[in-house]
Amino acid sequence: MSARDDILAAVRAALADATPSPEPVPSPVGVAPDDLVALFAERVADYRAVVERCSVADLSARVAAALPHGARVVVPPGLGLDVPGQVVDDGLTAAALDALDAVVTRAAVGISETGTIVLDHGPDQGRRAISLVPDVHVCIVAEHQVVADVPDAMSRLDPSRALTWISGPSATSDIELDRVEGVHGPRTLHVLVVG
Repeated sequence: MSARDDILAAVRAALADATPSPEPVPSPVGVAPDDLVALFAERVADYRAVVERCSVADLSARVAAALPHGARVVVPPGLGLDVPGQVVDDGLTAAALDALDAVVTRAAVGISETGTIVLDHGPDQGRRAISLVPDVHVCIVAEHQVVADVPDAMSRLDPSRALTWISGPSATSDIELDRVEGVHGPRTLHVLVVG
């Protein structure tokens, strides 16, 4: 018997007499919806991301302003927004994606408590590669998509879909704790919270 088998046997033995609760554990009582969006924006900004709130009417202009001048931008086929310099992803190769400057996607959920954006790679978010290869990611989050915490987010997400959880621009630290951005994804994250 392996150590793994020993541990699993101990867990099974400990749970043998336990009666599972038919009710899920309730999430803690959150704050008012307006406060959720403000807290989400604050937490996203804590990760060194740029966060702006805008109206639906201003969205196109804010997306254009968030992009580098003259950028070639990959967009998912279902974005539903015209973006200057856009290249619609139809299965672009890694090399073709690497030649592009930015990506614009929407989000599935925004989590207020953690400042995390979740993509479930629907038609308005595209496949995972487009959100990881270009150096700039402009992500659109609607106010109604912002939830209090991770359990609230999970209740809105389909666990059978691929999910990408984004908490700020890509960053890592070496053994001396020198922060390096852009190693595993976009170096710049610009979040537009639309109300």
